[in-house]
Amino acid sequence: MAGRKRKATESANQPNKMWGTSSSSSSYHHHGSTSGGARRRGGSSSSSRKEGGSSSGRASSSAIDEAAALKLFEDISDQEDPNVANMEGISTLCEQLGIDPLEDVRVLVLLWKMGAAKKPAEICKEEWMQGCNNLRVDSIDKFKALLPSLDVGFLDREDFKDFYKFCFQFNRQGTHKTLEKDLVIALLPICLSEGRVPSERLQSFCEFLETTKDESYSKITLDQWRSFLDFCYEVEDLATYDESSSAWPVLIDEYVEFMEKKAKDGKKK
Repeated sequence: MAGRKRKATESANQPNKMWGTSSSSSSYHHHGSTSGGARRRGGSSSSSRKEGGSSSGRASSSAIDEAAALKLFEDISDQEDPNVANMEGISTLCEQLGIDPLEDVRVLVLLWKMGAAKKPAEICKEEWMQGCNNLRVDSIDKFKALLPSLDVGFLDREDFKDFYKFCFQFNRQGTHKTLEKDLVIALLPICLSEGRVPSERLQSFCEFLETTKDESYSKITLDQWRSFLDFCYEVEDLATYDESSSAWPVLIDEYVEFMEKKAKDGKKK
């Protein structure tokens, strides 16, 4: 798009991997870092609820058997660092719960509700114990009983936006502030399941990312990630999109141009 200044996308030294697809180096969230990119139309803000915050609030320490909850954590904790459970341990927990660590969005919802926010792709002992108290779980059976409530359909819009941000942060690798484009394409259908956005919008945006030759989109920033969801909420009809007054990231402008060209090409056939 000539004449428009493009925001530089931060590069990373090593590529990200889809969470749960390999060893503990796989990625998934880290609380905090914001990224560059154009501001959103209307200045939409994230939820003030603490990331991973459960609506149940803080429970008293007597609400659960803390020794049993600690034993669960020890069973999945890393051998080299017993104070954390990485993706290998989280995958083990998923096996115990009978859910797919690669495709089931409830894994992410559970980690968000437990407050896994200190580092990407892991949950520390402190977060685990606080999360168990908040959710009142101290056994695999109680975790299994919790699964139906982890459906994203139960989240209101503001809580979902907070969860959606978590999905980006948890999947980052180390101190990197961006996600690889291929990881974003894989994550979006998982995070935006249950009809959160129109399926055609989701599919076409992933198609745009897959086909674009623009190297600046080889890595996606948090601002770009969050802006796509806000854009889906605020612009239902692409025909009403006015690029001249747009305050969305350039990525969104170019997605709309992609869709306009696709529509014109379709009419020619």
